[in-house]
Amino acid sequence: MLFLNILLLVGVIGTLCWLLFTFAVYALPLFVGVTVGIWTYGTGAGYIGGFIVGAVAAGAVAILGQLILAFARPLWIRLIVALVFAGPAAVAGYAATHGIAKYLIPSEGWQMAFSIIGAGAVGITSLFRMAGAASSEPDFERASGS
Repeated sequence: MLFLNILLLVGVIGTLCWLLFTFAVYALPLFVGVTVGIWTYGTGAGYIGGFIVGAVAAGAVAILGQLILAFARPLWIRLIVALVFAGPAAVAGYAATHGIAKYLIPSEGWQMAFSIIGAGAVGITSLFRMAGAASSEPDFERASGS
């Protein structure tokens, strides 16, 4: 029975890590959406108004980032956008890794070390996902149907 518990724990941790790496790219839109939603609620729009405005803001940030990556020609603009999206992903990776490390590692120094490594891994993965989402050059011929 203990063996099955260990297998289940490894499976759950693996699934959570997969989810973290998959959704880390959307940390910036989520942050913007929650911030705008809370601000909207604070101005008196209520729960539904705050949720709707926050969801629209999050979607706008995600779409704007994808459009800039798709249509910006200079590589440095694409790199800046990818880094802006990778920063909050690294913070989310730090928080997730630290949350897991608190329960598995008794030493605070090692918790911090593993948390920093996790932040770097999630940030780099998010950077590569954002950079890989855009082609190397915008393809205007395919869009025009030629």
